[in-house]
Amino acid sequence: MLSKNQINKFTGNYSQQIEQVKEKLNNADAVVIGAGAGLSTSAGFTYSGERFYRYFSDFSERYGITDMYSGGFMVMRYPPEVFWAYWSRSILINRYEKAPKPVYDDLLKLVSNKNYFVLTTNVDHQFQLSGFDKNRLFYTQGDYGLFQCSVPCHDKTYDNHDTVIAMIEQQKDMRIPSELIPRCPVCGKPMTMNLRSDDKFVEDTGWHKAAGRYNDFIAENKNKLIVYLELGVGGNTPVIIKYPFWQLTAQNENAAYICVNLGESYCPDEIADQSICINADIGKVIKDLN
Repeated sequence: MLSKNQINKFTGNYSQQIEQVKEKLNNADAVVIGAGAGLSTSAGFTYSGERFYRYFSDFSERYGITDMYSGGFMVMRYPPEVFWAYWSRSILINRYEKAPKPVYDDLLKLVSNKNYFVLTTNVDHQFQLSGFDKNRLFYTQGDYGLFQCSVPCHDKTYDNHDTVIAMIEQQKDMRIPSELIPRCPVCGKPMTMNLRSDDKFVEDTGWHKAAGRYNDFIAENKNKLIVYLELGVGGNTPVIIKYPFWQLTAQNENAAYICVNLGESYCPDEIADQSICINADIGKVIKDLN
């Protein structure tokens, strides 16, 4: 086991680090991208400030909500018509619209001609909206674009695009019509978003197929010249991307661990010689690598 309390932080010469990363990527047999919330933040998906007030100023004024993230929990105390008025807006702008900045597009340019796979905790669908091969993506934590039974009574998810658009078009005074409240077609209980927050998260057939493709990719390439490119992964769920990347790097002397994260770029001492940790904005780093 790697000792997670022995951490190296890197503040090396930025230009040298960029050249080192380019070399690693150019020589790699495979690239595994591990993407966290910081990647979407760099792409402009901010949940507070000007962007929040542009879409939710009415909710802020009436209910005291100050950012999209906390607002998603606060509206749970209100009637479902209010809950879904709020969440339909959030889903529209954070799932069905492309990010304001071309960070995902630039990332695709960086790896499009490489043997790559993406593991992500993000639920905003930006990889597919930017043209990444859907068969090379594993969304571990769900998708804003899917509904599931809140019980759940069965392991199936449902595309929510048309319902969300109807909620947007028909809501008035921060409420949707009651007939638009989504209910499970099997048991009739309320539907909810397919987001992992507790043990009720539905891992549907598509989720399991993606997990299988990811595991196969790792098994096929883990002993080759492989780059684990971690982008914007924080400390909330390190067991999904960060810790596995560290372990896989330690198990293969030909592997490289590259961490890009503004303010949180580090690795354990045990893999320091195999690592490049860049403390900078992800969008700038990807642009410079291109």
